[in-house]
Amino acid sequence: MMLLAAMSCSNESEEMVSNALVETDNPVPVRVHVDGFSVTQGEFENPALTRAAQDVADYEGVKAITLAFYNGSTEAYKVTQLRGSLEEGETFGEFQCALPMGSYTMVVVGQGLSTGETPLTLTSPTAATFGENVVRETFTATQTVNITNTDAVDISTTLNRIVSKLQVVSSDNKVAVANKVRMTFAAGGKAFNPTTGLATANSGFSNTVTTSTAAGEISRSNSYLFLASDEQTMDVTIETLDDSDNVLFSKTVTDVPFKRNRVTVLTGVVYSNSSVGGAFQVETDWISDYNGTF
Repeated sequence: MMLLAAMSCSNESEEMVSNALVETDNPVPVRVHVDGFSVTQGEFENPALTRAAQDVADYEGVKAITLAFYNGSTEAYKVTQLRGSLEEGETFGEFQCALPMGSYTMVVVGQGLSTGETPLTLTSPTAATFGENVVRETFTATQTVNITNTDAVDISTTLNRIVSKLQVVSSDNKVAVANKVRMTFAAGGKAFNPTTGLATANSGFSNTVTTSTAAGEISRSNSYLFLASDEQTMDVTIETLDDSDNVLFSKTVTDVPFKRNRVTVLTGVVYSNSSVGGAFQVETDWISDYNGTF
């Protein structure tokens, strides 16, 4: 009585990819509840998340959640739920599906998402990437799920933030022609291992953000990255650009410390090439954020 198991999910509003690759006779109902984010270090996006867990539905920083089950190297089921695509009565972070009996690795990834962007690509418990997209705030959880009988399975899991964040704050006022800030990391990456939370490539990358700050005001530009270890030091090049991507100002900050689930703040002149304030001074305070001035 072997049947090709067709995975199903009850959330019609979810955009999903479902792969039924394991043969069985009686798929077992599985309910997954993503019940919060565990944040244990410093202020990140929301001071309320400093040292507690918050319900996923209440944290606006995460716009998409991907749930996947892997049987060895086989992807048995995968679905991505978008906060903005929920229908009335549905809850962000609640999943229902059916799986054959067996042993699985469950992977859950929560991420930020801007308008027009697509969710990250998850291909295994050890491989995920933002690809050509900008790295966003990312939370993950993985665990083993054993289905040994036909009883319904109810799973709750808490996600942990795995990215590090750089914030560049100008100590001078923004000039009208400078509308972009490019941050180039000499290490780290955009691809990561959901199980360890570490980068799977350590070659660095560049991220360009458009600033909406008005001319004459102080600007703040943010970028996220995955580290190759829990703490990592690297050089960061900061450039301001015009609308045609011409470089107006460039400065390389050496030996900038980063830590997962922490914010590194660099403050200094970014809109003029004046030598005043051109030297970097670094202070490290891992109780809250890392702050450096230049």
